[in-house]
Amino acid sequence: MQGTKKAILKGFLDMLPLCLAVIPWGILCGSLAIQNGFSALETQAMSLLVFAGSAQLVAIELMAGNTPLLTILFTTFIISSRHFLYGLAVRHKVIDKPMRWRLPVSFVLTDELFAFSHHRKAYRTKTRLIYALSAGFSFYIAWNLWTLIGIVAGSMLPDLTNLGLDFAIAATFIALVIPGVKNLATLVTVIVAGISATLLKSTGFELWLVCSALLAMCAGYFTSRITTKKDAH
Repeated sequence: MQGTKKAILKGFLDMLPLCLAVIPWGILCGSLAIQNGFSALETQAMSLLVFAGSAQLVAIELMAGNTPLLTILFTTFIISSRHFLYGLAVRHKVIDKPMRWRLPVSFVLTDELFAFSHHRKAYRTKTRLIYALSAGFSFYIAWNLWTLIGIVAGSMLPDLTNLGLDFAIAATFIALVIPGVKNLATLVTVIVAGISATLLKSTGFELWLVCSALLAMCAGYFTSRITTKKDAH
């Protein structure tokens, strides 16, 4: 029991900085939905059920613009497809665990929790599973709380999109990515992703995000192959 309490507390405390970092992001998501005609119930339900900040923001803007359903589904699928890769990356660590553990872990496996998943013993024991669920669900609760604040703010205050709150999205991902740059292949991936995304978006290319991600992955893959061959020799 004492070990469980420590795991819950540590999971909460380790995730707390990221919970606080996405306050502007959550408020922006809630207020943007309200200002685009969503009801308070619809906005909160989106955070409760979808629980994907970037996909929610894009979906809100597309739905407000009367975008065709297939376009909305395809766009949000592309944006959220990284979660499929997250699942594959941690699959070998949880494959032998009962479904009662795997399902909640899969639900809260966001960018933030995935950043905690690189330790070789992550998810291996019951204590580590409790730690992961504590971190993941504390972020889930925080995200929904910030969304609620955004709903209230969006109903009472003028347009919050002019305050630059969307910078919180970039800042959060930078904080998640930088600690993971531990080898040349990863560094090349990050650099190519940043440069290609900037150049493609500046040209107005609609699939800039998808193409820059593919280019970055290819660059990282080939760099990894080259460095592996050099090490072998």
